[in-house]
Amino acid sequence: MSSGQKTMTLFVTVILGLIFVIMGLSANWPLWAWPTTAAILLVIAAVTHNVLSRGADGPAFPSVPEPTPEPFIDKRPERHVTHVSLPSAAPDYDFSFSATVTWTEMEAPEGAPAIDAGGLAVDAVLQRARVLTERQQPTHSTFVQHLLNGALGTMRLDPSGRVVAMAQNVSLSLSEVDRERLFKLSNVRKDEDVWEHERNYERSKRAYLGDDVLKDTGSAVVWWLSRNDEQVEATVDRIGLLARLSAAANNATVAPPFEHLVPPPAFAGDPLGLGEQQFMSRQQDISMPPGDDAGHFASADAGSLDAFLEWFGFSPDDPEVEIFAERLIKLAHVHGKDDVVEDLRRRFGRGDRDDADDTDNGMSAPPDPPA
Repeated sequence: MSSGQKTMTLFVTVILGLIFVIMGLSANWPLWAWPTTAAILLVIAAVTHNVLSRGADGPAFPSVPEPTPEPFIDKRPERHVTHVSLPSAAPDYDFSFSATVTWTEMEAPEGAPAIDAGGLAVDAVLQRARVLTERQQPTHSTFVQHLLNGALGTMRLDPSGRVVAMAQNVSLSLSEVDRERLFKLSNVRKDEDVWEHERNYERSKRAYLGDDVLKDTGSAVVWWLSRNDEQVEATVDRIGLLARLSAAANNATVAPPFEHLVPPPAFAGDPLGLGEQQFMSRQQDISMPPGDDAGHFASADAGSLDAFLEWFGFSPDDPEVEIFAERLIKLAHVHGKDDVVEDLRRRFGRGDRDDADDTDNGMSAPPDPPA
């Protein structure tokens, strides 16, 4: 017995007991009537309990099974359409459309001509599909296929008003060759966009440097200082370089206020970078007019000779200086420059041993010409 059944039995017993009490008090029942009433009340409670128990154990009436609905069978005619070309938003790139077209023929008015309901249904579906595909890009064939499934999935009346048609199992694709072409074109367009952005960036940078940063020396100095605000002294040292840079950017010479900060260019014929004046003086030491060699070397001081050796790349403490000096002495002796030979011997501390060396090496003065 469930709690609900107990509650209902108790409720019925209490209500009936109250009714009997009210009736007994109102009618002045004799004393013997009260025990009888209590017994009747217990019997009613027992009967109520039995009735509720039977109702809980099983239904009072046999259940009638509900009728099973018959499955809906679509008996509408249908026609399969395969590989129909539909235009896209890009010329020469058509979609391939396939679907199953179903239709229902409408009641024809009196005197109406006979029709091919399937042909009208297919034409209506293709026209509806064409309106949608010609606005879509060919690269979105899968997305357009889902759009067509939704757009063609509703029965609609054809323009003639004789059939209502729809399409199922819609398939839309693009040929593999066109797909590869579009992929290549897409990559080319992306590369062109990147290249164009790079060109625009380069133009912007050139305009910024040419028209703003390197407009003049002052602008270049301010630009450099803004990027190196803690290197004031280094910026001052670079003013000459920035002046040359701004002048080159504007195809002009360095402004006069900054000429003293620009170092002169290295002399083109000076391989050692010694400067034009020093280089020319050393060139004169080597290439002098004939007849003046002995006098020049005789009057040359030690400083000039050291400069001459430096031009050849020898330092005073170079161990190869002695070998070079011996060759100079032999060369001067061969050409009969006795004064130069003496000066070189005094400069390098050479003695009479050089004469013996000259004789041993076969280098002697040329014989006097015949009279």
